[in-house]
Amino acid sequence: MLETLPAQPQDKILQLMALYRDDPRDTKIDLGVGVYKDATGLTPVMRAVKAAERQIWEQQDTKAYTGLAGDLVFNSAMVEMILGEGYADRAASVATPGGTGAIRQALELIRMAAPHATVWLSNPTWPNHVSILKYLGMKMAEYRYFEAATRGVDFAGVMEDLARVAPGDIVLLHGCCHNPTGANFTHDQWDAMANVLTERGAIPFVDLAYQGFGDGLEADASATRMIAARFPEVLIAASCSKNFGIYRERTGILIALTDSSRRGVVQGNLNFLNRQNYSFPPDHGARVVTTILNDDALRADWMAELEEVRLHMLTLRSDLADALRRATNSDRFDFVADHRGMFSRLGLTEDQVLTLRDRHAIYMVGDSRINIAGLNARTLPVLAAAIAAVAG
Repeated sequence: MLETLPAQPQDKILQLMALYRDDPRDTKIDLGVGVYKDATGLTPVMRAVKAAERQIWEQQDTKAYTGLAGDLVFNSAMVEMILGEGYADRAASVATPGGTGAIRQALELIRMAAPHATVWLSNPTWPNHVSILKYLGMKMAEYRYFEAATRGVDFAGVMEDLARVAPGDIVLLHGCCHNPTGANFTHDQWDAMANVLTERGAIPFVDLAYQGFGDGLEADASATRMIAARFPEVLIAASCSKNFGIYRERTGILIALTDSSRRGVVQGNLNFLNRQNYSFPPDHGARVVTTILNDDALRADWMAELEEVRLHMLTLRSDLADALRRATNSDRFDFVADHRGMFSRLGLTEDQVLTLRDRHAIYMVGDSRINIAGLNARTLPVLAAAIAAVAG
């Protein structure tokens, strides 16, 4: 049987990780992997996470399963953190293994409820969006998003393409900190885009993986909250990997907003999907998050450290834009300071990216997406000089 299996294409980021690991040069720089790193190159355990884990270790008296939807206290705390108050009667939710698990379960729910609907993705988007949709055999289409010339949002293209969305289609939106580009809608653009989706009868699906990494915890939720208030049905996949720094704990949530009269049926279907996939979701990361969000002191400390992380990335952005301006004697990379989140797409060619890897031991994804958080005071001027050397 197993001899009939075809070889699967390698994940480009995982392949890049292997190439970086095997590179013997001690000057190598990793800008490919999408995890936050501090100035020392470490992905730290946040102070509040350590404190919460100590509490859990001292107080937890069972490792029995949670419910199919996960710990309901976690679900409630996450719904409130993302959407604010007032959604208890509309929000069905399940805990998931990371944001990826939430996306997969959302797509499974769409396939059950509307098997003929098309899921619209920004071009570009996170590659796993495309991969999962293809694996599930679902219909998908793209709307233009990134303008190569300006390294900003091609909003005219967005509006033109979304005007072709059919009633009942799903439109996947990055709630903040667009991955892979770092370019985001303005408030007015969010409003105009939502008007088009309302007119077309589309259903928004928000991927919120980086809340707190862009303009702040509340500001990064504002677009999702606007969408939630304006549409009768909304899907939201959220991750705790980045803003709580608990990547390996695989902690996420899927929220489905619907009419209060349908909430019970939707919740039952979410529970059913969890049962078919992994039964009960993992609990440790969810319990850490719950402990933090429901303890005033821990929550305040977590928010303070999250703000330190955000400001660190903004400083790196500003410093990189300045260094590139000096190195290239131009303003062509000033957009880096305007982007938000961990990522920016630099607009380099694949050949230039390969040259950076071969000659300068600088590793980034082939489309020139870099992880800003992979930089520090030592490597930042090295990157700027290398880009100037290959890009002219």
